Amino acid sequence: MTATLIVFFLLLLLKVPIALILGIVSLVYIVVTQQFFLLNNIPQQLFSGVQSFSLLAIPLFMLAGELMNASGITVRLIEFAKKSVGHFRGGLAYVNVVANMFLASIIGSATAQTAMMSKIMIPEMEKAGYKREFAAATTASAAMLGPIIPPSMLFIIYAVGASVSVNDMFMAGIIPGILLALSFIVLIMILGIKNSYPSSEKAAFQEVIRAFVKIIPALLVPASIIVGTISGIFTATESAAVACIVAILVGKFFYKELTFQEFPSLLINATIATAVVTLLMSTASMFGWILAFERIPQTMVEVMGNISTNPWVFLLLVNIFLLVTGIFLDELAVMIILLPIFMPLVHSFNIDPVHFGVMLCLNATIGLLTPPVGAGLFIASSVGNVKMEKLIRAIIPFVLVAIFVLFLITYIPALTTWLPSITDK
Repeated sequence: MTATLIVFFLLLLLKVPIALILGIVSLVYIVVTQQFFLLNNIPQQLFSGVQSFSLLAIPLFMLAGELMNASGITVRLIEFAKKSVGHFRGGLAYVNVVANMFLASIIGSATAQTAMMSKIMIPEMEKAGYKREFAAATTASAAMLGPIIPPSMLFIIYAVGASVSVNDMFMAGIIPGILLALSFIVLIMILGIKNSYPSSEKAAFQEVIRAFVKIIPALLVPASIIVGTISGIFTATESAAVACIVAILVGKFFYKELTFQEFPSLLINATIATAVVTLLMSTASMFGWILAFERIPQTMVEVMGNISTNPWVFLLLVNIFLLVTGIFLDELAVMIILLPIFMPLVHSFNIDPVHFGVMLCLNATIGLLTPPVGAGLFIASSVGNVKMEKLIRAIIPFVLVAIFVLFLITYIPALTTWLPSITDK
């Protein structure tokens, strides 16, 4: 197993895609240990990694996001946010957070939101008098809301891997997502007073109302998902299909910016994004199978049990471990690789798997903002044309706030379990 781990970290340093790393490392293990009979089971393991009805929600939610983007919804959301909170000191930073909250209920991907919002918000904030690195730090941090506020691709993957309800995971993410957004807003308020951030002219009440009316059709997409899943009218997977239908109707007949000529490119984009995720899940399933064959999850359970039998100490150790791991791996890789290891521990410590799932997803997402390998940092730095060292300094307060929220969620389980307990009744 030592040679396999050496190959794993070597390929990471060479920046080989993580999906290929997991597949290559699994094959290296089989060759090095000469367990060639395991080759017969590889096709089955690759297939079983994506053999779940719940995973059908991933391409459907991705398609819904593509449809909403093509409808010009992003511009309308930002315009409404400007009209409503832009007049406060540091107003455009508030706009950034609020707009990302809206987009999180449509896109569900932190990296996609970082790339999209960096193109729009960083030049706007710089033009208004903000430092470019602060604008980039705000954008990358606010994009963290993507995987926490439902619908979330990470939640779907966790739910499948941990055998919990996708609906429960969606409900569990609402309060933490709002709490994270409010924490960023408080931080911006403090920084705004300290650094005298600019503010824009206050919009007339009628303008705010008009801007809100324009986004009402767009809000039908997340509303259909949340209301449908809470009421039990349809499952999370079915809600993804409903979201696509609503997105088409809104884009075509309300905003009239979505054309049928765009559909082939939208379908191709959604297919490529889905293929990246499912390939990773397939090879991760094979890698997890190798770990199980080596009894690594069982060994981890024994080691952690020897350190402490207290579940709160276990959660602390997991958080520290994940914060370090997130420096080197993106959130999807952390989720898929470590889930088979952690779930036996979660059950042995009698921890609510839904509560643990939200904690795990938020922790993995924070890794997007931590150097040297944080994907969110690189995207914001390259798209926003900001020097990495300046961006790292600017983003430290946001990371500390996110870690504070992480520990609140970790040690106050009701923040994640209350809503699912209500909707299950």
